[in-house]
Amino acid sequence: MSLENLGQIRHDWTLDEIRAIMDQPFNDLMFQAQSVHRQHFNPNEIQTSTLVNIKSGGCAEDCSYCSQSSRYDTGLEKEKMMAVQEVLDKAVAAKEKGATRLCMGAAWRNPNKKDFPTVLEMVKVVKGLGMETCLTLGMLDDEQVAMLKEAGLDYYNHNLDTSEAYYPKVITTRTFQDRLDTIDKVQKAGINVCSGGIIGMGEAHSDRAELLRTFANMRHHPDSVPVNLLVPIEGTPLAEMRGKTDSFEFIRVIATARILMPKSYVRLSAGRMELSDEAQALCFMAGANSIFYGDKLLTTENPESDHDAMLFSKLGINMQKLAKAHCDDHDHSHSAA
Repeated sequence: MSLENLGQIRHDWTLDEIRAIMDQPFNDLMFQAQSVHRQHFNPNEIQTSTLVNIKSGGCAEDCSYCSQSSRYDTGLEKEKMMAVQEVLDKAVAAKEKGATRLCMGAAWRNPNKKDFPTVLEMVKVVKGLGMETCLTLGMLDDEQVAMLKEAGLDYYNHNLDTSEAYYPKVITTRTFQDRLDTIDKVQKAGINVCSGGIIGMGEAHSDRAELLRTFANMRHHPDSVPVNLLVPIEGTPLAEMRGKTDSFEFIRVIATARILMPKSYVRLSAGRMELSDEAQALCFMAGANSIFYGDKLLTTENPESDHDAMLFSKLGINMQKLAKAHCDDHDHSHSAA
């Protein structure tokens, strides 16, 4: 890829082009990714989000990686919906530690009518703190999207997880197109989209390139792209996949995402416990500029915030402040992890 074309916003990438970027010598890939990153972002600034599980377990989906599926015995107990006050308390604590966005996740195939008004109230109270809000609730209908927009939701997370070809080997209860349809509804409503994938589920190298191509060729790139390293959970079909993904391969995905989607936040998401500090530093150099901050994701462990603060100090990285947290340079009419 010629240096003069680096950083251009495109929506017509071919698989061969993406494979050529991802497979080039590592130093060249890192140089290109860092060059693109510096065109659009402060290279020494990280956006931090905190993830809160507002409703745990009992999900009807069969996602092969997930501890919250009712189909697997993972030892996770189904829990009721969290109270609004508890979410507010967690948001206050997250804000005090420096997080600029609260991401709230519920283990649903799609939201139910009984609990949806409570979710809307959660969005409003977190917004009242001056924080950005993000939800992941599964599939949405048009009415729900409109109500979330009216409540002031900033981001909606709906991951594609893997390539369209590999997807049926991971999930059978919801189609790849179902996920694309939800993303399309959210984007058309003017809500920012957060959508990414999981590396290390047994997919081929080409599946990773194809997943990135799907994102890069959307009419509007996802505003936030979480890249997860699989965290194998005992009791799930993917429990035996621990340690099967080379960290350099993971970093190549991060760098390629940065080149293909120059203005998107690329989030180093689940699986950071499997990565050394040095590997995480390379991810930041490759263009990752967002993390989940706090010692817990939805159900899996995450580095403690004190450890992240020490790592940022060593690297000379600053956490993005609330006033600058909302990236507003997009012109649209957005596990997590």
